[in-house]
Amino acid sequence: MGTLAIKRHHPDFRSTFDYDDDNTHIPKSSHPNSNSNSNSNSNSNSRVSRLHLYPTQMAPVSREIQAPCIIVRGFTGKRFNNSSNRLINNNNNSSSVKFVNFEKDDDIVELGYVDNNNNNDNSMQIDGFRFRDSGVEEIEVEMVESEKEEVNNKLGEVQEIRAKYRELDVKAEENRRVQVSASLESLSVGQRAEAGVPYYKRLLCDSVEKTDARLKRLSFDISFFEGKRALFEQLIPAKKDEDVLIEPFRPLDDDDLTMVANAFSNSSRRKVLVTHEESNITISGEVLRCLRPGAWLNDEVINLYLELLKEREKKEPKKFLKCHFFNTFFYKKLIGGGRTGYDYKSVRRWTTQRKLGYGLLECDKMFIPVHKEIHWCLAVINKKEKKFQYLDSLGGIDKQVMRVLAKYIVDEAKDKNGEDIDVSAWQQEFVTDLPNQENGFDCGVFMIKYADFYSRGLSLCFSQEHMPYFRLRTAKEILKLRAD
Repeated sequence: MGTLAIKRHHPDFRSTFDYDDDNTHIPKSSHPNSNSNSNSNSNSNSRVSRLHLYPTQMAPVSREIQAPCIIVRGFTGKRFNNSSNRLINNNNNSSSVKFVNFEKDDDIVELGYVDNNNNNDNSMQIDGFRFRDSGVEEIEVEMVESEKEEVNNKLGEVQEIRAKYRELDVKAEENRRVQVSASLESLSVGQRAEAGVPYYKRLLCDSVEKTDARLKRLSFDISFFEGKRALFEQLIPAKKDEDVLIEPFRPLDDDDLTMVANAFSNSSRRKVLVTHEESNITISGEVLRCLRPGAWLNDEVINLYLELLKEREKKEPKKFLKCHFFNTFFYKKLIGGGRTGYDYKSVRRWTTQRKLGYGLLECDKMFIPVHKEIHWCLAVINKKEKKFQYLDSLGGIDKQVMRVLAKYIVDEAKDKNGEDIDVSAWQQEFVTDLPNQENGFDCGVFMIKYADFYSRGLSLCFSQEHMPYFRLRTAKEILKLRAD
């Protein structure tokens, strides 16, 4: 079977449709009733009367072309079925022919239908226009065998690819189900065995157990490293003293050594070298000679040095602890009066706010020199750490000093602040891990250096071999009236 197509360039096409000069878009009708010999008025009237012959314009129907497809020009009575890519004839037992109009090779512009019910004449109507048989030719539309084979091959490849995709989808689904079931079985191991417990609860329990185990491990690591750090902290002070403590062991320059040598000379024995106005202490060459090697320290040198330590703390409060230094007469006065060996009233005015410029109980540490006939020791009221300390360079112990100082601090708090403090829980420490003297004359130097290092907040990192240097350094500081 063939199909009908319009041959617009056919020789009879132009003769069949004659266009007016003025209205080229309106063809002259070839209807048998039309009179070609009528006058102009009748022609114009016939033109108007023929307007009803134009059919109602139909909206174009867009149609998406599916590849692969065959492009057909003109109108045809056959159409394409995209699913099988075969031509289907619409002319069988049908009174209309589907019309497809193409302006370009691949673009469908409009669709129409041709009514073939009128079989009386050899004409065909398309969208209201009627054409004679002379303007229509029958064209056989056939697909080339090579094109058919190529299309079939492509369809076969597509079907094979789809089949492979289906197989892969089935395998992926099976693998997913296997993995889910395996994971659920693994989650059930070691979890609650109660019937009816949802999997998410079992999973939660398992995560909690794992978290607890992790926390236990972290807790163990923390405790381990804390203990390790504590061990290192015990070693840090000694190492710090060796590496950082430069100031307490700073060497004397040549000028300082010359100044000290002149003060120790015989020509300076009767001279007044320095006078400390605040404490009213005068140091002559004879008094200063107690700092020469092998001599015992006297009260004037000890008291002036302790005054210099207090002034050092006032000048640099952030560098040193807040301390108070009693002179060598305080403890003798405290235990000298009364029948019981304790007399607070005799020293009550020594620590007034007006005299000191600060409250005694505001201090972190209070240093009390203790003289035992021919030996010097140091007692400390350590308010910061709440303990009483006793330092003897010969390793001696004196419990009476502890009792006297405990009673004194209670009376001092009651008298100055009106407070009742309890020192029964304070520790009484007889310091044993301290530098000891190895002769019979350096006890005074050990005592003042105990106070010096404790007021710095440092450990006692010196020994007997440093005593000659400390004697020269103390003499230099007294001559300059400044403790470094």
